[in-house]
Amino acid sequence: MNKESIIRQLKRLSAENDLTFEDDVLRKAVELARFRVYPKGSVIKSIGDRADSVAIVLDGLVRGYYIDVDGNDITRGFGINGGLCMDEGVMGYEEYICVWEPIEESTLMLFNVKDFKSLIMSSEDLKTLWIQLLEEGLRYKMYRENGFLVENATERYLHFRRLFPMLCERVPQKHIATYLGITPESLSRIRKAMKEG
Repeated sequence: MNKESIIRQLKRLSAENDLTFEDDVLRKAVELARFRVYPKGSVIKSIGDRADSVAIVLDGLVRGYYIDVDGNDITRGFGINGGLCMDEGVMGYEEYICVWEPIEESTLMLFNVKDFKSLIMSSEDLKTLWIQLLEEGLRYKMYRENGFLVENATERYLHFRRLFPMLCERVPQKHIATYLGITPESLSRIRKAMKEG
């Protein structure tokens, strides 16, 4: 990947998310970043690894998941094109608290956490975006909490489909099920009742 094609890709991702950035900000981001393609099913980071990196998904789809006391994996969330992943370090964690893996071959733009924070502070546009991301993260946490407290499994699935329609076909059903807090068999019954297959 050459720098100009990466900048074009960042501009496209920004436009898809209704964002605009000055070219010098994008060039600085590209200079600070490392780029890596991860094959499907590989492990990007594991629980307990030092949380010194944060990434933007340039292409592909990644999943963060916890391991429960019985050794089952439970999906925390997904990172899609233009989204962050491996964000524990920028949130103040010293170690990753979940495993990060690509569900599809994925290209990540990796930053050192300190460099990433410095980059954010160097631009009013990036500060505004960071505030928006933090607000979205808080809304996401509230949505998840609300779903587990007041919605049944079918309602949580319908809400997931409304919020993340692009994930329903790309993510294996077993990962969607653990994200929703149900078994894959329960999700299959819900989908069958809705005539989805």
